[in-house]
Amino acid sequence: MIQRSGSSNACGLNPARAQSNAPARNSLAHNSTRVLPIPPPSNPLTRPPRIAHHGQTMDSSDFSLLVALDALLQEGSVTQAARRLGLSTPATSHALARIRDRLNDPILVRSGRGMLLTPRAETLKDRVHAIVTEARQTLEPERPFLPAELSRTFIVHATDYVLAIVGSTLDRILRQEAPRACIRFVPNAPDDSIALRDGGSDLAIGIYGELPQEMRARQLLTDRFVCALRKGHPSGGKPLTLEEFVTLPHIQVAPRGKPGGYIDDVLRENGFTRTVARAVPYFVTALQLVAETDYVLTISERIATKYAKTLGLELVEAPIPLRPYALSLLWHPRVDGDAGNRFLRDVFLRAAIEVAGNRHKTPRTRLDASDPTSGQTRKRPRRVTR
Repeated sequence: MIQRSGSSNACGLNPARAQSNAPARNSLAHNSTRVLPIPPPSNPLTRPPRIAHHGQTMDSSDFSLLVALDALLQEGSVTQAARRLGLSTPATSHALARIRDRLNDPILVRSGRGMLLTPRAETLKDRVHAIVTEARQTLEPERPFLPAELSRTFIVHATDYVLAIVGSTLDRILRQEAPRACIRFVPNAPDDSIALRDGGSDLAIGIYGELPQEMRARQLLTDRFVCALRKGHPSGGKPLTLEEFVTLPHIQVAPRGKPGGYIDDVLRENGFTRTVARAVPYFVTALQLVAETDYVLTISERIATKYAKTLGLELVEAPIPLRPYALSLLWHPRVDGDAGNRFLRDVFLRAAIEVAGNRHKTPRTRLDASDPTSGQTRKRPRRVTR
């Protein structure tokens, strides 16, 4: 053990001792085997941050670190990330230590029995996942897409209106071109775009409020409103007056479970209100109910025409001007390049052209902020009484 005494230079060595040791250093210089000091082990959380220089090239192991980082961020657990990566837990812990050292951030911190992402990790999560996904897709050989080989289940948000209008045609095309493809239809919700973004669903069809800017949309079909009454209704057999319209009890189709919306807003703007006696989530159910009662139903013309004869309905013009509307096919840009999703979008568009090719002029393409199903929080217009 070397003990220091007397004055020292900037390196912490006694000048005299350094001079006396000079011969020993010279003899070591001629020794073929040089002994290097072993640095003490360092904690990745306490070691100094790595300095990144502009234009620094990536190490060969950097992509492996990105893959490990993506698994850690997505799973929020070293154990689960290890399973996802096919590595041992110690190996994944070692990778986490290297990542912490590289980013100068803990990335995961313990909270009770689990772990939480740090704020820095939260900001990196989507970006790293996108980089790793794109890199993997880049390295994968692209195979020609064959619809007949498509064996996959798609989740699509849609109402029973969509199924009634384009469902059978869509089914025929899929049976002919992609017989192994499956579709699971689920109800619409104000947050369909979130499910599309998070991968919980593949497509959505409907009319929505304000959507995230990155969402993709394509107009599928248009329709307009008519009023449906049962044959023999006291107000039937002639044009329906506005006074009758606001006096009669109404059935409303509320696919997302919230009554109110465009028709009520138009009435309110003109100083009127109506009584919604029944609000149901399904178009066909509403048509069946109005066929057996003295209610009035304001509904989309295409589906009303489809069932009018079977159910014994009379269709008349609404006594107030109502704009037509457009249903849009919605998807997230993350599946823009997905051949299966692109094929299904094309099938929906072809089916819609075949059965509803005629388009209405200047349709509404977005729900107003006052619509309770738009997902927006703006205040409804103040009611005007007359």
